[in-house]
Amino acid sequence: MPTCVVTRLTLVQHLSEAHLEPRLVGDIFGRFYVPAYQRGYRWGEVEVRRLLDDIWEADGAPYYLQPIVVKAYGDEWELVDGQQRLTTLNLILEYMRREGLQSTGATYSLRYETREDSANYLRDLDPERKDENIDFFHMSEAYRCIAEWFDSRGNRRQFAANELYGALFKSVQVIWYEADEEVDAPTLFTRLNVGRIPLTDAELVKALLLSKLRMLPGHSDRSVETAVEWDSIERDLRDPELWAFITGRSDETPTHISLLLDTIAGGPTGRERPLFHTFESLREQIAVDPEGFWRKVVDLHSLIVGWHDNRDLFHKIGFLVAERRVTLADLMVLAEGKAKSRFESELDEQIRQWVNLSEGDLRDLTYGSVKTGRVLLLMNVETIRQRTNSSERYSFREHASGRWSLEHIHAQNAEELPRRAEVWERWLKDHRRALMAVEELFSDEKDDLLAHVDRVLAVPPVKGTDFDSLQQQLTAMLSASDDSSTVDVDSIANLALLDGGDNSALSNSVFAVKRAEILRRDRVGAYIPVCTRNAFLKYYSTDEDQQAHFWSSSDRDAYVGAVVDAVADYLIGEGETS
Repeated sequence: MPTCVVTRLTLVQHLSEAHLEPRLVGDIFGRFYVPAYQRGYRWGEVEVRRLLDDIWEADGAPYYLQPIVVKAYGDEWELVDGQQRLTTLNLILEYMRREGLQSTGATYSLRYETREDSANYLRDLDPERKDENIDFFHMSEAYRCIAEWFDSRGNRRQFAANELYGALFKSVQVIWYEADEEVDAPTLFTRLNVGRIPLTDAELVKALLLSKLRMLPGHSDRSVETAVEWDSIERDLRDPELWAFITGRSDETPTHISLLLDTIAGGPTGRERPLFHTFESLREQIAVDPEGFWRKVVDLHSLIVGWHDNRDLFHKIGFLVAERRVTLADLMVLAEGKAKSRFESELDEQIRQWVNLSEGDLRDLTYGSVKTGRVLLLMNVETIRQRTNSSERYSFREHASGRWSLEHIHAQNAEELPRRAEVWERWLKDHRRALMAVEELFSDEKDDLLAHVDRVLAVPPVKGTDFDSLQQQLTAMLSASDDSSTVDVDSIANLALLDGGDNSALSNSVFAVKRAEILRRDRVGAYIPVCTRNAFLKYYSTDEDQQAHFWSSSDRDAYVGAVVDAVADYLIGEGETS
């Protein structure tokens, strides 16, 4: 198990012995002792201004700071973690008191085991002494930043002080950890500060849950069982395919069980979600009925695993999640009280509403249509799902990991290419190779064109005038004989999903070049969506005399017909709207 995971598990074990609660900054009082194992105050202008700005921009809404971890030390608190935050808040309150903006300062004090003068300086803040040692310097600089922040408010300086002071007593909170007296504080400090990874809502919930379970009469072993179950759920959710299926993401997070906890807690999502919103929302549930709360988590986990293990549900839910059409919370509502068949029908309707196309509408989709990529993804997902005797699944993990784009199966010009000699050179080499591979083309025109390409490549760098002439000739020779100016190259019949990355030369290549690249990627194990591979292998084409190196009008017709067939169950009637 990685060191960071072991550290987190041990940390949560320590915290489960602790008393945890939210506490308003204005309700922090007493004397804090900063032990020798900690460095001095080191916050700079960035951290100080961010703290002030964040409190101000919260505009009275609940705002959480990172945790304050303490341990009883006689009639003081040993400050295990939180020195930087408490020192800065002390400086802010002291500034307002000194400037006459408020009548009182901080209701707590700090002293330092090995730096007694720092405690005195925190009270005096004499700028003339700031260069005496590094602690004085950082405290003085922080105080200067605070003064500049208030001064920037101009004639609203007093108003800003009133609002900020009020927020510290009404809405700005810390998570207060009171560690058990038996905990070794230096060890806990080290574990809290390894890599400086902030604690998560999930770790706070786990610590509180295990603590409450341990207190239940006659249930001394329940906390141990729950800890094992918690770790098992976390392992399940760390399966890359399951995680991508239910979240639409491939990224790693410190704890994956947080998805379940956040969903149960409800509230805003993404960047709009306040710090520790989940912990605060669930705290009362856990305190009142820890076993009942844990059953909710276990049941939600079982629900997700059940959906994942069912191939039909896996593909339908995975598609909707990948398209950001639904969230786990939406799915819980959709599934509540319904039999599996009814739930699946609801998913079908969700997909139908999301596509909202008739067959005619689908055939008219183009490169610029917002629904084109949606339909092609659904085609790939449904093609695999409909293989009833297969255990194959669409990889939503690969889908979430890639930079998928609509690619022209056959590009008739290279106008979108960057105007750079090295790009032109690569394009010419790729298309020369493709032309050489077309054995059915035997003509003096072909030989002359290849010779012309060789002459241009022999004298680098490639010039724009030479490239423009050659790309037109190569494209024309590598296009199907039935291509004409009336063919819409932006039609869905000429589009496929591909992880193109930054390969602009490939994007602007003819069918033969792209086909060779698709086959190369497939051989080295790259993920190629099944329908994209099928298109370039001419799987959908029916002409007996089809040619592998060209993308003809009959190929286009067969391909768009396959799109229609794959998604037919989700199309609406002509003239209908859903």
